[in-house]
Amino acid sequence: MIANVLNHQSTTDRLTCLYQEKFGANARIFYAPGRVNLIGEHTDYNDGFVMPAAIGFYTWVAAGLRQDRRLNAYSDRYDEMISLSLDELSGPPRQHWSDFVRGVAATLQQAGHNPAGADLVIHGEVPFGAGLSSSASLEIAVALALTCLSGVAPSRLELVKLCQRAEHEYVGTRCGIMDQFVASFGAAGHALMLDCRSLEYRLLSVPPDLRLVVCNSMVRHELASGEYNLRRGDCETGVRLLQPHLPGIGALRDVEIQDLERYEPVLPERVYRRCRHVITENQRVLKAARALESEDADLFGQLMYQSHASLRGDYEVSCKELDLLVDLASSSPGVHGARMTGGGFGGCTVNLVRADFAAEFQTRIAHAYRQETGIVPAVYICEPAQGAQAWPDEGGIQI
Repeated sequence: MIANVLNHQSTTDRLTCLYQEKFGANARIFYAPGRVNLIGEHTDYNDGFVMPAAIGFYTWVAAGLRQDRRLNAYSDRYDEMISLSLDELSGPPRQHWSDFVRGVAATLQQAGHNPAGADLVIHGEVPFGAGLSSSASLEIAVALALTCLSGVAPSRLELVKLCQRAEHEYVGTRCGIMDQFVASFGAAGHALMLDCRSLEYRLLSVPPDLRLVVCNSMVRHELASGEYNLRRGDCETGVRLLQPHLPGIGALRDVEIQDLERYEPVLPERVYRRCRHVITENQRVLKAARALESEDADLFGQLMYQSHASLRGDYEVSCKELDLLVDLASSSPGVHGARMTGGGFGGCTVNLVRADFAAEFQTRIAHAYRQETGIVPAVYICEPAQGAQAWPDEGGIQI
């Protein structure tokens, strides 16, 4: 904990200096975490269950008010400044990082939470393109900065929904709500069990003798974004074709595996497999929650392996690099389970590892993966982290 505070202080000191350099003024600082999803992949946009945890990689935003209606944002990741008018935020996705900033400001405005003009400096720690939700981290951090600066106070849940809408309408990714939700509601030392239909959640303590080790494959296949939307379309097709036979269903969340098997003939083979993944994955999340509550790490790990097999075979969002990382983990000492995490087609695996084996595993898997692929992976030993807030904690300000 002390090390984290010192690291944060170092980051905020650098960010304060950069803001002074760019805008010549003092700033308030806000941050929101990335996340790793322990289990429950591609279930969120099907009204299902997910179990993410926030992790200690953050998007930081230094922010100060302007006297006009302009929104200026500098990204140190891209070394680029953009300038937007708060009166001219509409338009389709532009395939540029500023879409996230524009979208958050626009959806706040549409909801009646009119943001004031502001200058922003954005610093991202969340590995980009790794499936650790750098986008939701950015959205939530910007939303927190703009609302706090402007003196408006939407509820945490409303802000989460607005950020999800920003990604749908201004970025063009039809994401579920999980990433924005855990970026806001995550808690140190806990996974978050979320019902994506009711948005009810509960925090589940992660035993202190376990670590979440994230292995970044360092590959990102170009088809990821388009394929994500295609998978969502397949799920919607499945629901539409099943509805005449299962009156009352609104999403795959409502379908039992026995019903899916009974009506397999009415579905195209590919759509059937997509539906089978989602339905069985929901059941795995529920079982995983019970396993975590009873501190049964072995059962939790078995469910992680089953999840990966389903994502690889039925949902077809894995790739050879992710499969290799899971295979390497399965034969490593101290590992309870492993699976791909995130949208797929590259990015990361998450591994549930005994704390006393975590450093050895980090070294072992990095060496073995490099031997097989020639790629040097990034391997992060993580613990569940706190959700979005101001720095330092301004009297409990938190979305």
